Amino acid sequence: MAESIVVMRDINKSFPGVQALKNARFDLYPGEVHALVGENGAGKSTLMKVLAGVYQKDSGEVLVGGKPVDLHNPRAAQKAGISIIHQELNLMNHLSAAQNIFIGREPRKAGGLLLDEKALNAEAKKLFALLKLDIDPRLRIGELTIAKQQMVEIVKALSYDARVLIMDEPTAALNDAEIEELFGTIRQLKGKGVGIVYISHRMDELFRIADRITVMRDGQYIDTMRAADTNLDHIISLMVGRTLFETNRVRDLAFHEKAVALQVKHLSRGKELQDISFEAHKGEILGFAGLMGAGRTEVARAIFGADPVDEGEIRVNGRKVRITHPFDAVKNGIGYLSEDRKRFGLALGMDVESNIGMASMKKFTGAGGFVKAGAIRKTAQEHVEKLDIKTPGLQQKLKFLSGGNQQKVVVAKWLVRNCDVLFFDEPTRGIDVGAKQEIYRLLNELAESGKAVIMISSELPEILRMSHRIIVMCEGRVTGELKASEATQEKIMQLATLRETLVAKAAKE
Repeated sequence: MAESIVVMRDINKSFPGVQALKNARFDLYPGEVHALVGENGAGKSTLMKVLAGVYQKDSGEVLVGGKPVDLHNPRAAQKAGISIIHQELNLMNHLSAAQNIFIGREPRKAGGLLLDEKALNAEAKKLFALLKLDIDPRLRIGELTIAKQQMVEIVKALSYDARVLIMDEPTAALNDAEIEELFGTIRQLKGKGVGIVYISHRMDELFRIADRITVMRDGQYIDTMRAADTNLDHIISLMVGRTLFETNRVRDLAFHEKAVALQVKHLSRGKELQDISFEAHKGEILGFAGLMGAGRTEVARAIFGADPVDEGEIRVNGRKVRITHPFDAVKNGIGYLSEDRKRFGLALGMDVESNIGMASMKKFTGAGGFVKAGAIRKTAQEHVEKLDIKTPGLQQKLKFLSGGNQQKVVVAKWLVRNCDVLFFDEPTRGIDVGAKQEIYRLLNELAESGKAVIMISSELPEILRMSHRIIVMCEGRVTGELKASEATQEKIMQLATLRETLVAKAAKE
């Protein structure tokens, strides 16, 4: 194999209260995809941000092309041929694809006074053609799909003559067809000798796209192996370094008919939700399955009062309630853990203690409106211990916690509120395999304690493993309900595409 294009040796990096990297190492060859995996908090993103110049290492050595380099900022990394594509794309929606690619480096005319749009678009078109991408450089970024936006990010990186491309969770927001499109582009880049670092929690992808896999744990290097020489079980065992909690496929509940916690009748909202009716029982995990755009999240948001509805009836513990705002839902014992916890579930700039207590401030407010700081601290500490939230302390800001631990803080917030009905929308999205198992354990414990748990998930194995019953949706309608004992991936997919089938059939007739 050719000489390494990147070598990182004995990299150390600390943040307040946390040593994120401990003598970490990594290398990359030209024309290979090298996957970097580990649990949240393992240090993989931190290590790559050191390589991309986002963070400065405390000690250690980085070689690029066999020579030591000082990557003191992102511009220095770009000059060394290293670019990173973050999970949250760094593009401006109001500008065109070409303008985004060359922002700050646009070709000029009239002595540099005017932007040369023609030359700008021609240069962008050449770059798209190199990767055989069918993208009009004149289109605004906001008009492109997430997958196409990602391609623009890749082309932008290549416009800096990148020899190393770091991709952090590149498929998190893509559907299957878009993932195939991305993989095709990655193969094109490999053929041109670009070295690609691939970070992903989707373990099945590794064996489809990676040449080598490096595992990190607790900020340290664990092992590197060829993808062809290992398997998923081995990778997971290296990642977690412990025995995972494994929940068995659940059985049908015999008692649930007697205790209805949430009853929804004829809920409708334009074309998004059409005549939705279902029941969720105490002690039950009710799964919601369906393809993207089926309306699962819209159901949760409507019940929680985040979106207005046209009609429908909601009952909690048999009592009819009127919910027009999230405050009404919380008051009536309904909690909602959004799929986008960073936007809707957490205050990332605030500390652990404040986030855990924020939904229950009335409970911690005494006479005269004074906050009982000691009571909040005691409750927060109890839940940090109960949920095994890994944090240096209650005053640690949420933005410094891993994804799995952030998710646990959201759960703690609603546990303090003592909700009877809990919606979990994509509860394991963006968290690693070890943290997933801990979330599964928590969902089971909540159900066993008598809560009604409603889980929305795009991962069918997760839905099948965790749910006592499964509601399947398609295009804003409920198309079926399955008991755990009768549910299979095939049956769920049949129901998830049922409305499309009926519409196609009606069109033919």
